[in-house]
Amino acid sequence: MISTDFSRYLTKFLGSYLSGQRNVSPNTIKSYSDTFRLFLQYCQNVVGITPEKLTMKLFSSSLIKGYLDWLESERKYAISSRNQRLACIHAFVRFVQTEVPETLFELQRILGIPLKKAAHASISYLTADSMSALLKAPDTTTKQGRRDLMILTLLYDSGARVQELIDLSVCDVRTDKPATITLHGKGRKVRTVPLMSHTTDMLIGYLKEQNLFERSEKRNLPVFTNSRKERLSRVGIAYILDKYFALAKANSENVFPDRISPHVLRHSKAMHMLQSNINLIYIRDFLGHVSVTTTEIYAKADVEVKRNALESAYVKAEIPEQSEWIDDKSLMEWLKNLCK
Repeated sequence: MISTDFSRYLTKFLGSYLSGQRNVSPNTIKSYSDTFRLFLQYCQNVVGITPEKLTMKLFSSSLIKGYLDWLESERKYAISSRNQRLACIHAFVRFVQTEVPETLFELQRILGIPLKKAAHASISYLTADSMSALLKAPDTTTKQGRRDLMILTLLYDSGARVQELIDLSVCDVRTDKPATITLHGKGRKVRTVPLMSHTTDMLIGYLKEQNLFERSEKRNLPVFTNSRKERLSRVGIAYILDKYFALAKANSENVFPDRISPHVLRHSKAMHMLQSNINLIYIRDFLGHVSVTTTEIYAKADVEVKRNALESAYVKAEIPEQSEWIDDKSLMEWLKNLCK
């Protein structure tokens, strides 16, 4: 079978360009691959262009717009997810436009497809009492319950993204003082996060129970595994969190958000740090944000912080004393007679 120019460029883009020249992480490459996997499905099932017949001449702005509309209408993608897929396509177009100058005009039209504006959703987070209720939900009399409690505690205490927790290996854990864990974040960024003493004690107990503590031959093993001793997946951690979230809501009178996700625990940690008057710069570094502008969303979302800030800047108005003449009954009687 003769390969098309589109298949060659896409293979080069996903296979060598992203990892070799852009040095992006495997998770990012997977996101790009998913974008084009869905795109090929759309071309074949909706447009009628099979993958082996797709060429760069057919790769047009109208085809991309149809794909984006299909993602929203048929696949029920949110606008943010739709924009993420479009960003992947834009990256591919920038890579390939110097390779096929004869289609440069159409490629520039694809680059001209704008991201859709979407309303920013409010940040969902747990209050301190709700977070405490969630951490009380696992049954710590069982080995699985103790593992699940360690997962919830570490997600919250470290502010880790779910993929960072999945990728955590034994060698990334330091239990000597000062205790830390090393998280491998987005864009291959690495940050070291301090652990509270209570979390450290829990983590040492967990590693000992899993036969991972101070075992040099097991340094590269995952900290958290499933029943098959494989790294937990996003779905697995989401299942664990959903289970204890439902238990906490059923057994507590605290206020909880409608839904939960691992990122809600990250938001909760950031909000609680902000409410404790911790500087935004430190919160930025703790969470691994590139810019403090990203971190400022927590300050904008916290009503209590806003109220305290307004009260500290509030200038109290002096209320003048009202005249007591209305309480003088003889004077009021004289005025009434005057008006007759």
